[in-house]
Amino acid sequence: MRYRKFGSLDFEVSVLSLGIHRSLLANSDKSIEMIRYAIDHNVNYIDLGYPFMEYEQLVALVNKALRDYREKVKIAVTLPISLMNYPSDFDYYLRRQLQLLQTNRIDFCILGEFNREILPKAYELNIFHHVDDAIKSGQIDKIGFSFHDEFRFLRDTIEAYDKWSFCQFQLSFMDADHHPGISGIKYAAQRGLAVVVTRPFKGGRLLNPPESIVKIWESSQKSRSIAEWCMRWVWNHPEISTVVVEMSDIKQVLENVALADFAEPNNLTVSELIFLDQIKNAYMKLRPINCAACYCCMPCPIGIDVPRLFELYNDAIMYGDVENSRFYYKIEGHHAEACVRCGKCIEKCLRKIPIIEWLKVAHKLLS
Repeated sequence: MRYRKFGSLDFEVSVLSLGIHRSLLANSDKSIEMIRYAIDHNVNYIDLGYPFMEYEQLVALVNKALRDYREKVKIAVTLPISLMNYPSDFDYYLRRQLQLLQTNRIDFCILGEFNREILPKAYELNIFHHVDDAIKSGQIDKIGFSFHDEFRFLRDTIEAYDKWSFCQFQLSFMDADHHPGISGIKYAAQRGLAVVVTRPFKGGRLLNPPESIVKIWESSQKSRSIAEWCMRWVWNHPEISTVVVEMSDIKQVLENVALADFAEPNNLTVSELIFLDQIKNAYMKLRPINCAACYCCMPCPIGIDVPRLFELYNDAIMYGDVENSRFYYKIEGHHAEACVRCGKCIEKCLRKIPIIEWLKVAHKLLS
C-alpha cells in the first residue's frame, strides 16, 4: 500500500480508502471480513458516505467490523446541509452521527454537499459558528467539505471558512473539466487542503460500457482492466491524497489493494492519456442534450435546476443506467414537471437548446 500526505496535516493516508455502500448489508459476515481484510492490508481511511437509506444499519455493521480495529483507521462522516432547515439542525445531525458511531469525537467531518445554493444556506444557518463550537468542544477533530459545482463557487467555499483541512470531489477521467475538474483539485491542493476523490468509476457506470465503447477499450495495447485504467488516471494526479472506492465483495478489495501498490503520481504516459481522452470523447458523443452546464439559463423562476436535470438525463443515456439517475432525481427533490413554460431559460441559453421540451423528456424517464 502506498501513502500520501493528507494536505497540510501530520497524517499519511492510504492512497486507497474504503467507501461504505448499502450493498454490504446483503451479507454482513462477508462484509465484516472484507472491511477487516482492507484494514489488515493497510487501508487507514473509511468514508461512511452520505446518510441516505439504511444508513443506521450500515454504521452498525461498520461498528461491528471495527471491534479491535478502531485505532487503525480514520473515519469520515458527512453532515448533510441540504437537509438542514434550522441552525439547531447541525447539532442534531452531529449528535446523531456521534451516537451511531458510539463515540464522542469524529475524526473527519464532511459538510456536504457544497454548491452555489448550499453556501448561502450555510451562512443563513450560521453553520460555521456551530462547527467552531464542535471543534472547540472536541466533538469534531478535522473539518472538510464535499463539492459539486463550477470552479468559481469552489473558490468561494474555500474562502468562506478558515479551518478547512480537506475537501472531497467526485472525479473520474470523464470529469477532468467538470465540477470542478482538475483545475479545482489543483487549486484546493495549493490552498493546503487534502483532496479526497470519490466515484472514480462514476458509481460503477464506467465498468459496464456500451458496445461502441468496449471496442475502443479493446484496442488498447495495455493488458489492463477498465477499473485499473480508472484508478491509474486518478492516482496520476499528485494533488490527490486518497481515492474512496465502494467495494462490495472481497474480490474487489483484493484487486484494488493490489493496484494500490503501484499508485504513483505521474504514472501515465502521454499516449495513455490520449487514449483515455478518446474514450471520454466517445462517451460525450452519446449525450442527447448538448448542455455545457454554463448555468446561463439559471435561475429558474420556480426553482428548476435545469443543468443538473440535463446532467442526470445525459448520464442515464450515456452510461445506460437509468436507475442511478432516477435515484438522484428523487433524493435531490427535482420536479421538472413543475415547468410553467415561461421560456426565460430558452432566451438565455447560448446554445438555444429547446429546454422546455427536454425537461418533459427528462421527467418522463427519471420520475
